[in-house]
Amino acid sequence: MEVERVPSKSAMKSLTGEEIRATFLHFYEQRGHQIIPSASLVPEDPTVLLTIAGMLPFKPVFLGHEKIASKRVTTSQKCIRTNDIENVGKTARHHTFFEMLGNFSFGDYFKKEAIQWAWELSTRVYGLDPNNLVVSVFREDQEAENIWRDVVGVDPCRIIRMGEADNFWSAGPTGPCGPCSELYYDFHPELGTQEIDLEDGSRFIEFYNLVFMQYNRDANGKLESLTQCNIDTGMGLERMAQILQGAANNYETDLFFPLLEKACSLVKQDYYKVDEKDKISFKVIVDHIRACVHLISDGVVASNLGRGYVLRRLLRRVVRYGRLLGITKPFLSEIAEVAIELMKATYPQLIEKREKILTELQQEEVRFLATLGRGEQLLTDLLASDPKEISGEQAFELYDTYGFPVELTQEIAEENSLAVDLEGFYLAMDQQRQRAKAAVMTIDLTLQDTIDKVVNDLGETTFQGYQNLEQSSEVQAIVINGISSNKCTVGDKVDLVFDSTTFYGESGGQIGDRGTISSVSLDTGKCLIDIDAVQRVKGAFIHSGLVKSGTLHLGDVVQLSVDSFCRRCVRSNHTSTHLLQSALKKIVDSDISQAGSLVGFDRLRFDFHSSRPIEVEELMEVEQLINSWISEEHALFVSEMSIDDAKSAGAVAMFGEKYGDIVRVVDIPGVSMELCGGTHVSNTSEIGLFKIVSETGIAAGIRRVEAITGQGILSYLNDRDSIVKTLSEGFKAQPNEIVDRVTALQSEVKFLTKSLEKAHMEVASSKALLLLKKSISLGKSQYMVERLDGVTGEALQFAAQTLVDKLGVNSAVVLAGIPEMNNRKKVILVTAFGSEIINMGLNAGKFLAPIAKLCGGGGGGRPNLAQAGGKNPEALDSALGFARDQLVKALQ
Repeated sequence: MEVERVPSKSAMKSLTGEEIRATFLHFYEQRGHQIIPSASLVPEDPTVLLTIAGMLPFKPVFLGHEKIASKRVTTSQKCIRTNDIENVGKTARHHTFFEMLGNFSFGDYFKKEAIQWAWELSTRVYGLDPNNLVVSVFREDQEAENIWRDVVGVDPCRIIRMGEADNFWSAGPTGPCGPCSELYYDFHPELGTQEIDLEDGSRFIEFYNLVFMQYNRDANGKLESLTQCNIDTGMGLERMAQILQGAANNYETDLFFPLLEKACSLVKQDYYKVDEKDKISFKVIVDHIRACVHLISDGVVASNLGRGYVLRRLLRRVVRYGRLLGITKPFLSEIAEVAIELMKATYPQLIEKREKILTELQQEEVRFLATLGRGEQLLTDLLASDPKEISGEQAFELYDTYGFPVELTQEIAEENSLAVDLEGFYLAMDQQRQRAKAAVMTIDLTLQDTIDKVVNDLGETTFQGYQNLEQSSEVQAIVINGISSNKCTVGDKVDLVFDSTTFYGESGGQIGDRGTISSVSLDTGKCLIDIDAVQRVKGAFIHSGLVKSGTLHLGDVVQLSVDSFCRRCVRSNHTSTHLLQSALKKIVDSDISQAGSLVGFDRLRFDFHSSRPIEVEELMEVEQLINSWISEEHALFVSEMSIDDAKSAGAVAMFGEKYGDIVRVVDIPGVSMELCGGTHVSNTSEIGLFKIVSETGIAAGIRRVEAITGQGILSYLNDRDSIVKTLSEGFKAQPNEIVDRVTALQSEVKFLTKSLEKAHMEVASSKALLLLKKSISLGKSQYMVERLDGVTGEALQFAAQTLVDKLGVNSAVVLAGIPEMNNRKKVILVTAFGSEIINMGLNAGKFLAPIAKLCGGGGGGRPNLAQAGGKNPEALDSALGFARDQLVKALQ
């Protein structure tokens, strides 16, 4: 455990976190810097998961891809890092969410000004004693060392040279790079300047980092001086707060402590009086809740992918650490309220997104709590069996069934000195993905090796289908049943590759085209092939179909004809998908982002991140808006441009997709702009009509809208009309009377169901009372183990509880039976204990579990009442005998 040190006050100014932030920004604003608000935690660059550094929003500027209005800017940038999440709460200054104060120069000032201003801000403005400061420089950066020593006047003993690993920054293997210089606060200057070790966290804390971007590294590793040198700096707000507020650690500053107080109040504890283990739990909770609040505010929705998984992992760690402290009820929103209040002045969007933040936290917490108990019990049982490690299959079951992030399983295992088989976990996950893919694969996996070889030999297919639906092309490959061939003939199911094609290959959610391939030969006559699927494999288009007539040879020139009706349908559906995303953003939530899509001939499907179902009224508004865009006859403009220009123009990219340097942009001015390689209408009027047919949840935090367009709506209406006519005839009612007739029938069924349930309860109660005389006395206790067939599970519970109520607090009852005598495939078992039996240490749920296993089942419940099911009625009598023996033994 890191030793916590409290800074000496001396002449330091005691500033709040807000004052530290405002002071920094004002200082640099006075020196010609433009104050720029914090960028989102969700970066514009689709290749980066989260904003992890203060300079990330300016990376395109540093790389020369974009220009910026001001050559001097200053920011307070919110950041997220989870690479060392296991240290959060255990050290004085590790965090997942933190704020980085920074000043930047793009080809303006350089080392001298950056160093002088950093020293002036630290010593004259914040009031840090120079005797408490140590400076590090890159070992080869004599220029920076000279400035610190000769211009600023730092004691040479307090200037430490460091190697490349610590004091040299680079954007990657190639590109801009340069030396760094860092300012450290020394908690114990009285220890002197001999053999200073800046790695000693108990004595030193780095609080300000200056990066001098002055080189470009080429592919050979050679450094060349940049014509335009840049400055990139970062001061950790939380670290400076610890120093200036004289706190023992970052958590005891005003940025965190109100959150700690709130968390402690939930379990009626005093933070300063709890033990170190509980302090860690409290710190993890308040650190993570800050991160979660900002992630949700910036549009992240909890899921099992990408940044959504980061949010889910953080939330579930909070819940788990809350359980360790004894918090069993939902509590995240209570602490989040405090976090919002603390940060609303700097981030006013937290007030705007308050309801969304609290709702997402509540939903995700309730979702996890629903399975947490069962998952914890499974993990407890695993640990109780004294395993050598948690297997990959067990870790995956906890993840897949109970929602335990594998990292959480690792943490719990480490607390018990165990390892988790991560290789086995990822193997199990991959196997599940493969099983899911197998259901939708349209290329036979047995063909894949041959297809791959063909693709590697031939390279990419040229796609001409944006402009034409028909063209001639040369046959370059023929594959039949996984074997390359020189020809194909009638009846063959074949995969074909051409030098160019008008057929669209499935990608980006859009299904591949259908159509025909034909040729005429003097030797073999006319050849006709029906194409029913087209896939893209490494840039090559694989046309799959059935030879209807004739023979086709390698090298033949054929006519490719895309089914124009199918293409029109898919174009309408694809453009409608773009309109749907724009409408959802405008009406439901501007932070909605795509999670997947399917563009078919007969329908479209759009999956998106959302923490709640979409209201019926909202769906109607979305549908109405899309149809208004269709009727307004918006023209579509398709262009190709650089990825940077596309992002600058505001084009929407799907996270996780890989884009080249040049991208295709589909623009409906004023409505939608997306990166897309699919086929589209030229004007929205070609779509005709748009109709939403369903909105459902498909996973935690992911919703799905299915819709139809154009002629698909006519088929949909005909089907609905047929259903209405059938119902009208069956109910002997007019179409407008059907709803009332169904409502009346539902009320009648509900009444009869309740009457039947009441009758079941009365029968069970009567049977139970007849069993009273069969109870057996054992000391002060009375027990009963009996079989009761023909009774539902709910009624059997009622009977068991009735018997305990009659027999008293010292009674124990076990009942079991076959609920349906005409369907002897399952059994129901119930255990009920009186309060004194529970006080003896017995638990109904734990007692019943091994008995249920004998019947091939399982279950559980509360200490006083539990129910289980089984699949082996033949074992019921022996299971009851076992239950009787165990109960007698326990009561004795």
